[in-house]
Amino acid sequence: MMQQSSSETVAQRIAAILRRHDVEFIFGQSLPSAVILAAEANGIRQIAYRQENMGGVMADGYARVSGKVGVVAAQNGPAATLLVPPLAEALKASVPVIALVQDVERDQTDKNAFQDFDHISLFQSCTKWVRRVAVPERIDDYLDAAFTAATSGRAGPVALLLPADLLRAQVQAPAIPRSKNLGHWPLDRTRPSDSALAEVASLIAVAKAPVVIAGGGVHCGGAAEELSLLQQQACLPVFTTNMGKGAVDEYHPLSAGVLGSLVGPRSLGRHSSVLVERADLVLLVGTRTNQNGTDNWSQIPSGATVVHIDVDPAEIGRNYESVRLVGDARETLAALRAAFTGVDLTKRHADRTYLEECIAAYWKDFELDRHDVATSSASPIRPERLMSELQTLLTDDVMIVADASYSSMWVLGQLRAPAGGMRFITPRGLAGLGWGVPLAIGAKTARPDKAVVAIVGDGGFAHSWAELETMMRMNLPVTVIVLNNGILGFQRDAETVKFGSYTSACHFAEVDHAKLAEACGCPAVRVEDPSELAYHLQRGMKQGPLLIEVMTDPAAHPPLSLFARLDEAA
Repeated sequence: MMQQSSSETVAQRIAAILRRHDVEFIFGQSLPSAVILAAEANGIRQIAYRQENMGGVMADGYARVSGKVGVVAAQNGPAATLLVPPLAEALKASVPVIALVQDVERDQTDKNAFQDFDHISLFQSCTKWVRRVAVPERIDDYLDAAFTAATSGRAGPVALLLPADLLRAQVQAPAIPRSKNLGHWPLDRTRPSDSALAEVASLIAVAKAPVVIAGGGVHCGGAAEELSLLQQQACLPVFTTNMGKGAVDEYHPLSAGVLGSLVGPRSLGRHSSVLVERADLVLLVGTRTNQNGTDNWSQIPSGATVVHIDVDPAEIGRNYESVRLVGDARETLAALRAAFTGVDLTKRHADRTYLEECIAAYWKDFELDRHDVATSSASPIRPERLMSELQTLLTDDVMIVADASYSSMWVLGQLRAPAGGMRFITPRGLAGLGWGVPLAIGAKTARPDKAVVAIVGDGGFAHSWAELETMMRMNLPVTVIVLNNGILGFQRDAETVKFGSYTSACHFAEVDHAKLAEACGCPAVRVEDPSELAYHLQRGMKQGPLLIEVMTDPAAHPPLSLFARLDEAA
């Protein structure tokens, strides 16, 4: 870290504070210039995005993987407005991102200065906390407050508005210097009372058919190891939500995979959902009990006792009246495991063999159901065949990132996590289309030692083509797989189910995505023969970067409940 002088500019002070909070990267585009120049002089690398929307998503992907706060910077006005979608995703997905946004000079507010806007109102709906700094001497206070807000309780995004003239102002070093590092999350580790934990341990011990449904809070809280230990200790079958994918090893004999809306024909959930239907106790861990994660709130039996672990008290009981365990997922699961020493788990262990046999049968039936499409040699290529080829390359040193819509569903429903804590990163907070590539760039920034594979549809990829140039320029090699079926698949299929036809927006003109990648300096290949998939996947993951454009079957869709009747009729 640079030696701090007794007097420096506010921008220089900001750079020093960021270093104190262990910030190594700012996702920016040179603005606020005073901050970026000071940060780069202080050893902080700028990951220069092409568009603010994508820069915000990169910061999100970085935070999810690194365990640190993602920092994104932008100009006021139109650039600031483009941060709203990724900050909204981070808010719903509980990801800590700090947006440093330049504002007009303090004496120009409300005078129609160039790109002046009410940024406080703009960000209030999509952040946990937003402030405008007016006094140079308070910059330490405000930045520490921003990091605290982002990383404490239910993590999320914040915005700090920095007037341009404030950044140039001189500021003295604080009389009482701050020294704490607040840049890692979760900032605080809380857990429920011993009496509450003892009550739940007793409920689980005597339940006839308990199950666990683990959400994204397991990853946010770094609780995968504790969840795996709980699964083993209490012999509990574990499902995950979409965002919880990878929370447990899906080859463990008590792991029943992702559930939610993936219950249509050829799905694992079509078979495994019976375990939840029969459950008399459901332990929810770090999940919002949202629509997609519960198949329209239909899967948890009305007669079951629901126990809900969540760091956000407001989420517990939102959709299901629950026994409340308010606390950090890791600490709460560890304390719950300790509470099991006071109860008799004989019944749980007696049921284990039966449960393992049931779950093994579900996975076997799933493999049989999808065998024809997972091994298909047809062209256009079935997405299930691609997932089958990718499965053979999965280890805990690989991160899979997917765009919203069908890309996410193929990944979540077709791939099987080979290790607990493995990351399958999808934009499921608001499910914004086009965020697969920038999420992958952020993830690669956080873990350059890991292979990162981004799976995107041609519809979503059109939102983020330009960031291939960012990927190449910043030397962040990612394997990008574009599923090119020439349509907005979910839109076409959903409209067909609901209305019997679909709009003219669903079909695209032909686009050669491999040539787009090559124009950005990224090696690329178009694959039409499924026998070529294995070679190019290995090539991309070992050598990278590589864009693999896979010409996929436009008739294929993931096994979602929405399309079950359509599939059965066919």
